[in-house]
Amino acid sequence: MTEAFEKLKLKGVEIHLLDPPEIDVEWVGMKEPLTQLLAAWSDDGIDPPMQPRILGKPGVGKTSLAITAAKTLRQELYIFQCTVDTKPDDLLVSPVIADNGKIRYVASPLVTAMVKGGICLLDEGNRMSEKSWASVAPLLDMRRAVYSIVAGVEIKANPEFKICVTMNEDASTFEVPEYIHSRLQPAIYMDFPTREEEFRILRGSLDGPSDELINHVVEMLQESHARDDDLSVRDGLNIARYAHRLLNFDGRLDERRALNQSFLQVTGEKRASLDGPTLV
Repeated sequence: MTEAFEKLKLKGVEIHLLDPPEIDVEWVGMKEPLTQLLAAWSDDGIDPPMQPRILGKPGVGKTSLAITAAKTLRQELYIFQCTVDTKPDDLLVSPVIADNGKIRYVASPLVTAMVKGGICLLDEGNRMSEKSWASVAPLLDMRRAVYSIVAGVEIKANPEFKICVTMNEDASTFEVPEYIHSRLQPAIYMDFPTREEEFRILRGSLDGPSDELINHVVEMLQESHARDDDLSVRDGLNIARYAHRLLNFDGRLDERRALNQSFLQVTGEKRASLDGPTLV
């Protein structure tokens, strides 16, 4: 769709719906969390789908997991990025000024997924305030609905609607209220990929870097995981990508120096492991 928007009309109020984003990811390994997420969303013929929370450190693939599950189920996925500034209106329906100067109501990714029977990923949900969580509490129990104060209407979820929430494990997050936490079940834990999985992820995502360079980056990642550091696959992709570009752009660099320089600029740290046997 370009200019023509899908609309929901409730009690004379028109709410414009969004198009789903076009996202393409390839899921590598880690079958257990994917199986668990699909099981939580499966139809038992009695109750609505469960509302899992996906836990893990930044960059371990929580968002990719939700995208892959949505594609497996052949349902549209809508992503809402949660922040400390997220307001209830942002989560539900926002008023905007149209070209004619009138107010137009626009559904959030969450409400669009509710209406269209898609899947919504609330990304990094433990960055939101309790006030924002309270606005979606009715959606997370048997009522399966939200009330937009801005538009003055109650919006019910399509029976096919599914939701999950990702939560990072870092210092910049908040405690989720217990009455919300109890609704976000089950918990699906994601750990770092194995050595083989990390190589396949990097190799499948990057065309330029050599296998040798990628192997070196995987060694960095594995050493970081062993120390319980926060170096993620996302970091590994950026390290390999930038090191490859440095090698192509600056003929004075060898692979070792390019990797050291890339590691320093991507992570902001210089670690002893870079001078060890990994890159010899």
